[in-house]
Amino acid sequence: MGQYFSNEDLKSNIQKYDVDILNNHYSFYTDNGVFSKEKLDFGTRVLLETIPLDILHGDILDVGCGYGVIDIILGKIVDANFLGVDVNRRALHLAEMNKKENHVNNVDFAESDCYQNVSRKYNYIITNPPIRAGKKIVYDIVMNAKDYLLENGSLFIVVRKEQGAKSMIRDLEKIYRVEVLDKIKGFFVIKCDLD
Repeated sequence: MGQYFSNEDLKSNIQKYDVDILNNHYSFYTDNGVFSKEKLDFGTRVLLETIPLDILHGDILDVGCGYGVIDIILGKIVDANFLGVDVNRRALHLAEMNKKENHVNNVDFAESDCYQNVSRKYNYIITNPPIRAGKKIVYDIVMNAKDYLLENGSLFIVVRKEQGAKSMIRDLEKIYRVEVLDKIKGFFVIKCDLD
């Protein structure tokens, strides 16, 4: 599982970075033991810049939210309610700090190992899945999203070609109606709809 899931023993070294995306400025606190602690990672940027923002509404779930980047960036510009879940307590603590730092009120965070503590359905699920956690966890997130989507709901995923995007698409097509929204520098942004 690696450092992202068992980081309580890692020495804390909170830092902050700034980023401009989707015509807004954001500041994010990060720390040791969280994904992409230096800057907004390229895959998340591609995902956020590709998702058709005009269709987003209602309730949106971010599985593997880390320190809250997707929820906070979208929460500032989309009229919807966001819940970010993660198993990493340090990341969730940072997410709460980042929510306050960026003055976003329509975002909440909760601890959950994949969907373990998710008890309802959502209009959309968005994820940059934790590839380093292994295929089993990644597939738990993307394949089981169907059980947490409302009718006419969609799952949005970003995954790199060299991290198995093509084989994942083939597997997703067994469950969902799949559309590749864009491919940028090896990152596939995938939209999955329930049939």
